[in-house]
Amino acid sequence: MSAPTTPAPLNPDGSRRTFMKQAGGFLGLALAPPFLSQAERLTALSKKVEGVSTISLKVNGTVRTIRAEPRVTLLDALREYLDLTGSKKGCDHGQCGACTVLVDGRRVNSCLTLAIMSQGKEITTIEGLAKENGELHPMQAAFLKHDGFQCGYCTPGQIMSAVACVKEGHAGSEAEVREWMSGNLCRCSAYPNITAAILEAKGQMG
Repeated sequence: MSAPTTPAPLNPDGSRRTFMKQAGGFLGLALAPPFLSQAERLTALSKKVEGVSTISLKVNGTVRTIRAEPRVTLLDALREYLDLTGSKKGCDHGQCGACTVLVDGRRVNSCLTLAIMSQGKEITTIEGLAKENGELHPMQAAFLKHDGFQCGYCTPGQIMSAVACVKEGHAGSEAEVREWMSGNLCRCSAYPNITAAILEAKGQMG
């Protein structure tokens, strides 16, 4: 009976370099199509967005045009390009809610939203809540009445989120308000006052 034949090793010289070359070749054959396709997509995208672009934003009812890189966030566009500094930069990671604005009526963290992706949408900031005659929005008035702030840094984001919270139908009780406002942090811990302000403003917002 003849002895079984031993297959030749993939790396005859037993070196790690040879093995990695051979393994890389096999993996390259197996994975080349999706990797190549993704690379092509990224290359095409980079050609479209490289450099400075003209960005038109409808903010508080007025269309404003800026020249900025596609990577500029909505928050930076508002603060640095349009001089609307009411929206605050807190954590810059979407965790504190200080930068909250409304986009098509929905609350968003503007520090995580690209300005270029907000074109053609209705953007409302804290500067756009009060009426032209200076009359405060019911939510702003309620925050003042109930002292819903201390240092005031988070207040613009709190108010914008509170307006959306009411419009979303999530202000039915103190517990519900606390739950749906949990994305907006107040380091001064004015939460009871904020909750009271939201519940009062709810009845005046119609």
